[in-house]
Amino acid sequence: MTFSTLLIANRGEIACRVIRTARRMGLRTVAVFSDADADAMHVALADAAIRIGPAPARESYLSIPALLSAAREAGAEAIHPGYGFLSENADFAEACAQAGIVFVGPPPAAIRAMGSKAAAKALMEQAGVPLVPGYHGDDQSDATLRDAAARIGFPILVKASAGGGGKGMKIAADAAALEEAIALARGEASAAFGDDRLLLERYLTKPRHIEIQVFGDTHGNVVSLFERDCSIQRRHQKVVEEAPAPGMTPERRAAMGKAACDAARAIGYVGAGTVEFIAEGNTFAFMEMNTRLQVEHPVTEAITGLDLVEWQLRVAAGEPLPTLQPAITGHAIEVRLYAEDPARDFAPSVGMLKHLALPQGAGIRVDAGVRTGDAIPIHYDPMIAKIIAHGADREEARRRLLRAVTQTEVAGVRTNLPLLRAILANPDFTAADLDTGFIARNAETLLAPAPSAPRAARAAAVLRLLRDEPVTDPADPHSPWGLANAWRLNGEGWQNFSLVDGEATHIIRAHLGAAVTLDLPDGPARIEGARHDGDALSFRLDGNAIRARVLRDGDALSVILDGATHELRHRDPRAPSGIADSAGGRVIAPMPGRVLHILVAPGDAVARGAVLLVIEAMKVQMRITAPAEGIVAAIRCAVGELVEDGAELVTLEAPPG
Repeated sequence: MTFSTLLIANRGEIACRVIRTARRMGLRTVAVFSDADADAMHVALADAAIRIGPAPARESYLSIPALLSAAREAGAEAIHPGYGFLSENADFAEACAQAGIVFVGPPPAAIRAMGSKAAAKALMEQAGVPLVPGYHGDDQSDATLRDAAARIGFPILVKASAGGGGKGMKIAADAAALEEAIALARGEASAAFGDDRLLLERYLTKPRHIEIQVFGDTHGNVVSLFERDCSIQRRHQKVVEEAPAPGMTPERRAAMGKAACDAARAIGYVGAGTVEFIAEGNTFAFMEMNTRLQVEHPVTEAITGLDLVEWQLRVAAGEPLPTLQPAITGHAIEVRLYAEDPARDFAPSVGMLKHLALPQGAGIRVDAGVRTGDAIPIHYDPMIAKIIAHGADREEARRRLLRAVTQTEVAGVRTNLPLLRAILANPDFTAADLDTGFIARNAETLLAPAPSAPRAARAAAVLRLLRDEPVTDPADPHSPWGLANAWRLNGEGWQNFSLVDGEATHIIRAHLGAAVTLDLPDGPARIEGARHDGDALSFRLDGNAIRARVLRDGDALSVILDGATHELRHRDPRAPSGIADSAGGRVIAPMPGRVLHILVAPGDAVARGAVLLVIEAMKVQMRITAPAEGIVAAIRCAVGELVEDGAELVTLEAPPG
């Protein structure tokens, strides 16, 4: 190894994952952090950590001078960029070389060749690799894009030329929708990648997204480490990935592997890379090449037994790739656990993780970058963890992963856990009937509204409230006369609890005696043997054993039961009454974000669905529309302002007459 100190120019789970391998190899690891990440998990895990700037990524993780300064300060001879941020930035790779620092990734020329999706498609077209019909020219005028779309045919996929991760991707069903899709894609591309160039592709109706993991070294060797199926996506971003791809024949695997290796050789590729293809029927076509490690690399590691980060570090140090072609062993599936709300179009959910319990077990791997008590900030990707299961075959991997996801507990932010469970249990997924429209096609079942809290969750909430009842005489806290609950000297007392569950409010009467009896909305329940251990709670409900976790933050109660989190609120009749909050004519922020554009002014008449403003959160732009016809009475925000979830943005009045 030609270097001994490695700086990881990233954050979150990928920084933690790189640190673990580097330390196993005997390297000293250096983390970098923004002000938002001062207490982050990757900072605690590294041997040293250096602040690189304020929370916004452009002033910290995307600042090449700050990263190089940190490397010099730490004495780092090499930098691993992780994925995202500057991992595919040729200028960064070049700056590392000029500073005498090893960049753990491909050479700048290879990044430039594939860093632009448009240039990569042109290169592949010259090499005879099949492409999806599209436009990837230099002329970026609206008129040229409109003409190209008409020639290609609708529906059209508008894509950021420089990016990835689903950022800057929009679908235009027809010519009328194209203009807005172009504007939104440009805005997201500029914000996420500093490059607003676009390309157009025919949007296929039922394609599969299959990618090939390639690896090259400085000795001219290039190898394929087989394929991954990444078809299950939301907002063009992967949610579930697996390897090998279901239904892949040896002949197609060989053909796609050869095409991917040819693409890598054509640009003198070094290190880990992924060549992505779109497949439909018996055909496949090149989409793009990601010149970095992928989020989903653990499934490849699971079926090959290799550590791809170790390979990256050894190749960066000048070592050749192993000479033996690895074989596929078993099947692996990965899901991405996000802090987001699928019911609100997958809007990111920011806040503190009040509780996080990740699964363990045979064949289970978890890559996480946060812990209980950490915050999910607005500035970065909202991923909490990746959960990976490996089995002898696909069905064993699926069953193991479904159990692992069911054992995962999160409270404090909304997550996509219910969606992940629903996907893994879906008959079409079980049968490997996969394509990129899977979630949309099964939306009725996968994205069904969260059910109301079950009786066991309501019972657990009441037991926690009973445990937490205050005493009225602090001088004698153990006296029964000082209890504020329904205790009686003779006979059984009762106490009412008002629990808010979504839009519904339930009054639950608790009868206290040798056993607790609850009058629940769906009938009486007998509670016995209640035991509290911190937030953990066990009891018998009508004779059945129940184990739950109940976290309380004031009147808010998070009940975790069978892996599902139920959010309830206690309405205390003894508390001062407040004024009910009603949206009325108030247009509120659906998530924390930064105001990018305000498209209306006071006095404007707007129709239902009219776009009032655009906000950006986690590099995704969201249009805020009028909930009803009205007149703009006031604008409550300004361009560039950072607004909180639920903040009033615009006030509307009913139209005259």
